[in-house]
Amino acid sequence: MPEHTLLEVTDLVKHFPVGGGLLSKPTSWVKAVDGVSFHVAKGESFGLVGESGCGKTTLGRLVMRLLDPTAGTVKLDGKDITHLSRSALRPLRQQMQIIFQDPFSSLDPRMKVEAIVTEPLRAYDRIPRGQRREKAVALLEKVGLRAGDMDKYPHEFSGGQRQRIGIARSLCVRPKLIVADEPVSALDVSIQAQVINLLDDLRVEFGLSYVFISHDLSVVEYMCDRIAVMYLGGIVETAPADVFSVNSRHPYTRALLAAVPLPDPQGQVPPAPLDGDVPSPIDPPAGCAFHTRCPYVHERCRIERPVLAKTGERHWVACWLNAGAGFSV
Repeated sequence: MPEHTLLEVTDLVKHFPVGGGLLSKPTSWVKAVDGVSFHVAKGESFGLVGESGCGKTTLGRLVMRLLDPTAGTVKLDGKDITHLSRSALRPLRQQMQIIFQDPFSSLDPRMKVEAIVTEPLRAYDRIPRGQRREKAVALLEKVGLRAGDMDKYPHEFSGGQRQRIGIARSLCVRPKLIVADEPVSALDVSIQAQVINLLDDLRVEFGLSYVFISHDLSVVEYMCDRIAVMYLGGIVETAPADVFSVNSRHPYTRALLAAVPLPDPQGQVPPAPLDGDVPSPIDPPAGCAFHTRCPYVHERCRIERPVLAKTGERHWVACWLNAGAGFSV
């Protein structure tokens, strides 16, 4: 593990109960996150991609301790925060903030922009009351809004502007880590580009680290230094962004990349179809979770679960086809 690691996640698990009641046990469990490990260096942008329902958002909320894990550990700047009480965790929350997916529901419609942006300052009493408005104005201008927007309500802004307000709020206490959960998926394409460039500029200026969650591979490749692919609650591949699309090794990663539309329809290669649907996280298959859809499945895949193994510089793959060798078909 690098000495400059900011976030370290080890064997993280989150199972949600299904059924049962006040006096009865759950009938089953949804295995939303099932043994995930990764780390994020200081100043690094780490991307999480995968299909809807793979566990990306749950993983982000576990990192933020908005959800309590079933098992595993989360360390922030070397300190284990997995089982800290609310009071013990409170001072550490200043070091980690979240940008939510929906810019419409993440802002209180009854609060003016000034109150929204300065809410973290009030919660932690970071600066005197008289200086809070000045701080809010500086943050709004930093994200491309104006001082005159301070006295407006969220309904007076577009989706892109609301997301900028959310970004300003997350920067208010100068965090070290930001979990960005699909921060541009609800925005128009032209606005997406503006917000993505803003986030990239802020990372350099404030020395931020990102856990950037998205289903859009092109956005993640542009924003991130390393990318992890999730499938059914687990990570199946991690790779540097500059080799992710040209040297992917897991069959699921390759299927995702092949499904991305190209600007030139004539050059589009039809993606290889994947058989079947994503299995239920209530009853995931034995062995490799992807084996029910994999075109290269063999007997070992059905019995034994592969673990992430190093196949190149900062490149790890959980696939028996890659165990000790390159991808082969």
